Amino acid sequence: MLFDRSKSCLVVIDVQQYFLDKLPLDWRAPLVARIAWLMRLAAALDIPVIATAEDIANDGPLVPDLAKELRPGTIIHDKMVFGLAGQAPILDNVRRQGRSECVLVGLETDVCIAHSAIGLMQEGFRVAVVEDATASPPPHHEAGLRRIAGAGGVITNCKGIHYEWVRDLATLSALRQRLGTDLPPGLTL
Repeated sequence: MLFDRSKSCLVVIDVQQYFLDKLPLDWRAPLVARIAWLMRLAAALDIPVIATAEDIANDGPLVPDLAKELRPGTIIHDKMVFGLAGQAPILDNVRRQGRSECVLVGLETDVCIAHSAIGLMQEGFRVAVVEDATASPPPHHEAGLRRIAGAGGVITNCKGIHYEWVRDLATLSALRQRLGTDLPPGLTL
């Protein structure tokens, strides 16, 4: 089954400098650019965005390039657990969106992304993880993706979720005008 923009929310997990600094240098900026692009796409398609940052007092805030993409008034949840479904105010926020599908991006794939994906699935949500908008220090990214897929999560990519949300040429044309492109930075057809 395809993911539907009217049923989806985008969940941006723990994209903080503390975690980015663990990644190879050449991964960092492209990863943040793809996540920012997905956030702009979600905003253009009226898809709610939920954001977390783990232990903000110690690990710092959501990176500025992503914080500026949030709609005014959006709460960045101070996540004190690895799986966001284990923190009642965050799970309540996800539920308040009235959406049955969660698309996850962020850091780190094998811990917070995997724990969040599995927890959300246990709460009845359908979950997709965007493999080129998530990361962990090598070789842990692939292990996290395998764990999520084994638990029933959908593994997709930026291009794939983009076209699932868009669905038709009229919407694609409107997005090209609004966003200036129909693919995230660094990707081609």
